Parts: sequence; C-alpha cells; structure tokens
Amino acid sequence: MMQQRFESAFPFTAFLESVVANAAHWRDAYRLARVPEEAVARLAAIPGRWHLLVMVEDWCGDAVNILPLLARLAEQAPNVDLRVLGRDDNADLMDAHLTNGSRSIPVVMVLDEDYVERAWWGPRPSSLQQWVIEEGLALEKGERYRQVRTWYARDRGRTIVDEVIDAVVRSAGDVDATAA
Repeated sequence: MMQQRFESAFPFTAFLESVVANAAHWRDAYRLARVPEEAVARLAAIPGRWHLLVMVEDWCGDAVNILPLLARLAEQAPNVDLRVLGRDDNADLMDAHLTNGSRSIPVVMVLDEDYVERAWWGPRPSSLQQWVIEEGLALEKGERYRQVRTWYARDRGRTIVDEVIDAVVRSAGDVDATAA
C-alpha cells in the first residue's frame, strides 16, 4: 500500500508547479536551497534505496522552509527519492503521524527499498519545535512566525538536513537488525 501511495504522489517539481498559496516563496526557497556536499555524501553512503514520502500543504510556512531543502538533498543523493502528498487528502496517514495530537506538517516518512516505513520526522527541527512549545506559543501569532522565519534563515537548513539524514541512518540500522 505504501508503494502505491509513494508512486502516486507528486515528484517535488510537479508539486511545486501546483502550489497556489505562497507560490513565489516556494519557488524562491527551491531556487535558493543548497545542501552541503558532505551531507549528500553521508546520505549516499547509507546502504540500500530510500524513499522520502512527505505530507504537506502549500499554505504551511514550515513546509516552505523544509521541503525545498529535502528535494535538493534527494536530487543529489543517488540512493534516495522523494515524493509529496497532500495532508488533507491523506487523513489516514496524517492521523498515524500526529504531533502531540495535532495534524502538524510537514511529516517526512522514511521508507526502505520495500516501501516499509522505518521512521518519520516532523513537523520541524527538534530545537525549533521545543522553542515553539515552550516559548513561541505564548507569543502573538505574527511575532511567533517572525521568530520562526528568523530561526530558519539563520540555520540555513543544516538542522533539517542533519535530522532527516539521522532518521535514515537509524532506519538503516533497523533494517540491518531485522536481517540479522
């Protein structure tokens, strides 16, 4: 079932062509997204074939900052591909990946070469998520979003890329352990 879902999902470039909300921001984020060569090499060195299935909606500010980086990472790593699903059209998958009971996105599902889900990541980098929960929610929405955007700009995607690669590394270890 996950293979069928993955194969029917949008490749990132097709998703990008379909966005309505924040369209200019999406295009600019993708155009400017850069992934360090060492991160690509680290991901490429993980044995096996990996599939990243990402649930998003185009209105999501976190997704605009995260998904273009992951798309660039998948484009450059020969053992990884990425597809995009809409959260609202996949309620069953979303409900299996809640964050503190919330349908928070993006959600990145790490699938092995047999399309078995081995891990998932989201909805934002762990340190930013912790800040949002502990401090950010007390702020007025506009100020919270301003600070979140500042965090993303300063981090330049390093934490996102590292955490998603870490999820694949852990998944590869789980696959090795089940094969033993």
